[in-house]
Amino acid sequence: MRQIILDTETTGLEWKKGNRIVEIGCVELLERRPTGRTYHQYIHPQREFEQGAAEVTGLSLDFLSDKPLFAQIADEFLAFIDGAELIIHNAAFDVGFLDYELSLLGEGYGRLLDRVTVEDSLLLARQRFPGQRNSLDALCKRLGVDNTHRQLHGALLDAQLLCDVYLALTAGQREIGFAGLDEPTGGAVVVAADFSGLASGPRPRVQIGEAEQAAHEARLEKLRKKAGKALWDELDAAALPAAETAIA
Repeated sequence: MRQIILDTETTGLEWKKGNRIVEIGCVELLERRPTGRTYHQYIHPQREFEQGAAEVTGLSLDFLSDKPLFAQIADEFLAFIDGAELIIHNAAFDVGFLDYELSLLGEGYGRLLDRVTVEDSLLLARQRFPGQRNSLDALCKRLGVDNTHRQLHGALLDAQLLCDVYLALTAGQREIGFAGLDEPTGGAVVVAADFSGLASGPRPRVQIGEAEQAAHEARLEKLRKKAGKALWDELDAAALPAAETAIA
């Protein structure tokens, strides 16, 4: 599978107000491994920044004055992402801007989803960490991704950070100690293990300490008081007869 981690920076928050893309950053993954291929481009937006947008990115029209227009880089950019699955944090924002830019080039360019599929890492994060802050900075901190060098928003830097966040978020290699195995470049590693023999053999059992057991019981007691019961009690009760039969 070919995936592209993508981020954009813009002159403001809404493309419907005529805001434009000023920077695109992409990182390529192949079978969940960074390939080392990236795409990075500054773009002249042909309009002013909205208040605050330049401060967030550190960019200015003076800096972008000699940069190409989106129309001049569109074919190269589309060739880089063509056929891939895009991983984007808050995908609706970036997809909306990219579709707007493509619409300005004419009907022949179509829409982004004519060329790629899109996975929203923000939605994935909300599913895994409901009720918590799931900004890129918050996820970096929660998942152990070093973002201390992120002083400003930058498309390529943010794509590189999101790459690490996405791999940790969806596979958990770092949590189970797979990161870095047989990988001299320091990239993420996917380890394929053979679990075919586990179906017929004994299942591994996790042993917990007294403190963890006490915390578990305290949590269940709160649920019982709040809801009148805890689903865990029903699962334990259902499992008890089977356990007694096995012992007998």
